[in-house]
Amino acid sequence: MHEPAPPPVLIIDDEQHLRITASQTLELAGYAPEAHASAEAALEALAPDFPGVVVSDIRMPGMDGMALLREVRRRDPDMPVILITGHGDISTAVEAMREGAWDFLEKPFAGERLVEMVRRGVEKRRLSLENRELKAELEAQQSAPGPRLVGRTGVMQRLASMVQRISQVETDVLLFGETGAGKDLVARSLHERSARGGRPFVAINCGAVPESIIESELFGHEKGAFTGAVERRIGKFEHANGGTVFLDEIESMPLALQVKLLRVLQERSIERLGANEPVPLDIRVIAATKVDLKAAAEAGDFREDLYYRLNVVTLPVPPLRERREDIPLLFQHFAVVAANRSGLEAPPVDNAGMSVLLAHDWPGNVRELRNLAERYVLLGATCDYRLDALLEGIEPGPGDMALPQQVELFEKSLISQSLASHRGRIPEVCEHLGLPRKTLYDKLKKYALKADDYRQTAPP
Repeated sequence: MHEPAPPPVLIIDDEQHLRITASQTLELAGYAPEAHASAEAALEALAPDFPGVVVSDIRMPGMDGMALLREVRRRDPDMPVILITGHGDISTAVEAMREGAWDFLEKPFAGERLVEMVRRGVEKRRLSLENRELKAELEAQQSAPGPRLVGRTGVMQRLASMVQRISQVETDVLLFGETGAGKDLVARSLHERSARGGRPFVAINCGAVPESIIESELFGHEKGAFTGAVERRIGKFEHANGGTVFLDEIESMPLALQVKLLRVLQERSIERLGANEPVPLDIRVIAATKVDLKAAAEAGDFREDLYYRLNVVTLPVPPLRERREDIPLLFQHFAVVAANRSGLEAPPVDNAGMSVLLAHDWPGNVRELRNLAERYVLLGATCDYRLDALLEGIEPGPGDMALPQQVELFEKSLISQSLASHRGRIPEVCEHLGLPRKTLYDKLKKYALKADDYRQTAPP
């Protein structure tokens, strides 16, 4: 296994001794410095998606550091640029931060200070590029027709390929997978990609419909068929005519009803309760189960003939723990959806959070991951976006808090979001929130928020 390449750092300064000293310091710290005497030369070496940071002096002949900053931000607004200022040149530093500099160093500076600033900049850049890659992949996924099967692992690529192939063939399908693995999404994908995509998709949870009414729900009834049947009712199968019926938790269907389902699958027609005339059907049936139906049939809990009728094409839907490489992509997808729906924003997941996601066993599969992403967006601010706290469910719930506490939590969340969006730039945060500077500082103190902490984070 190859060692990862050391993170690159562009160093720009017209003073040779500073270039040499900074390069040696960073090289000893494990980075790959590349020194340039002019901003023009550095820009020629700055490739798109450069994975490191830029460190530049402000005062240089030709293109100065401020002009370099503007050009770098024009090319890539997320590129961390650290500017070196002269002693006491505070006004220039303030201007640089307003222009979007990530941070600045004041001459003379210690080597440890440079290394720490570069370390944080490289980490921020890594998160930005990962976030960009995930968003690009999500956009590619969303360009596909129908619901997206999000994932890049081999098992998901094979599943997506099988879904595309089977969707073009008129055959019933059995989906097998654990609770929360995404069987309903696979069923919708099969429907949307098929010629039936514009017709009804009717989902029925066989375990959620009371046994006393499930037959009427599926097949419908005529007026007077039983007490309370005051008018004719069209059942789910008839309503889906021309489209697809999705029978989730098929193992929960009563044995007596399984006989009628078998007849529907064989004859492609139904009879409403209280009627004698069959109603022809043009439907595709997709069934889903979380149990081994063959074993259930052998145990007498499921009809064997129905199992073999359903088992024409079986698609296994993998649990999340078998495709851990998809977890970052899925989490990002669900977080973006939750953020768009709620109007809130959340920072990208850091290394510690990613470790939590990858280490968890996910017994609830994709459903559990989606719920966590929604909590991350809605309640993450209550625990500094610590995924371990959210996963363990130890964040305070708004419903358990008094109104003043809820108001303070909401206010803190808004201030935190504004700080992140404006990278800790106080004047812009004041303008955005409509607060006087003193009031904002009082609230920062009250909520233990520091503007400096947001200068190293990418805006949502």
